[in-house]
Amino acid sequence: MTNNDSNLFSDHPIGIFDSGIGGLTVANAIRNTLPNEQIIYFGDTAHLPYGDKASYSIKHYSTEITKFLLQKKCKIIVIACHTASSTALEEVREVAADNAIVIDVVSPVIKLFHDYQDHHKIGVIGTKGTIHSNIYSKKIHEVNEALKVASLATPLLCPMIEEGFINDDISQAVIDNYLTNSELEGIQSIILACTHYPLIKKQISKFYSDKIEVLDSAEITALHVKNVLRENGLLNDSKKAPHHFYVSDYTKSFEESTRYFFKEEIQLEKGSIWS
Repeated sequence: MTNNDSNLFSDHPIGIFDSGIGGLTVANAIRNTLPNEQIIYFGDTAHLPYGDKASYSIKHYSTEITKFLLQKKCKIIVIACHTASSTALEEVREVAADNAIVIDVVSPVIKLFHDYQDHHKIGVIGTKGTIHSNIYSKKIHEVNEALKVASLATPLLCPMIEEGFINDDISQAVIDNYLTNSELEGIQSIILACTHYPLIKKQISKFYSDKIEVLDSAEITALHVKNVLRENGLLNDSKKAPHHFYVSDYTKSFEESTRYFFKEEIQLEKGSIWS
């Protein structure tokens, strides 16, 4: 897609994908930031979570979903998953080629740290796949080598959220157990490096008594998508078409979460990503 013909595609949808409900936090933030845009969402519920999958599997799922979203004529594809963003970004871009802009959820967050003060300590919590990739530490030090980064894998949080344990004593106990880890001692900011985690942002803020900066990648990514669309002349000024939500396997929790976020009747559709 070139700038010369971008106006022809401004009414095309925004494609968003994740392994499950976590990416709905990104979809919701994009909907609130860009109310005129149509969203095509794909939740790969048959293969969730991505955090404990082999890299070749994540790349395969991600590229097949990208092909599906390209068939839906998406003008931009948002990888609403930190694990896929850190593992399959280049493969997704290769498949999308010039047909769609590809946005990940890591890069927009990294840009924030360019002007942070020296020796500021940043905590990162995410899935095993994201943390073991070391992508945040590497990328943060590329923009500001004086910053300190402490990363901690928190693998129980994603399935906990998928099962609906949010804002209760069980979820708070699990969150507290992770955040008391000595690795995170002395942090001044914490990155929620999983798109599920904004669902427990209030509980994380509560643990820190609102005294540290909690960075929500969903909101940051939504603003980045808006800026990219504006820069490429792709903002939609016409009447918005209805959103569509596809899943590779139906789950009740996904349907309930979708309706919770979008406050409207949602029709889940089965989408096949196999050629």
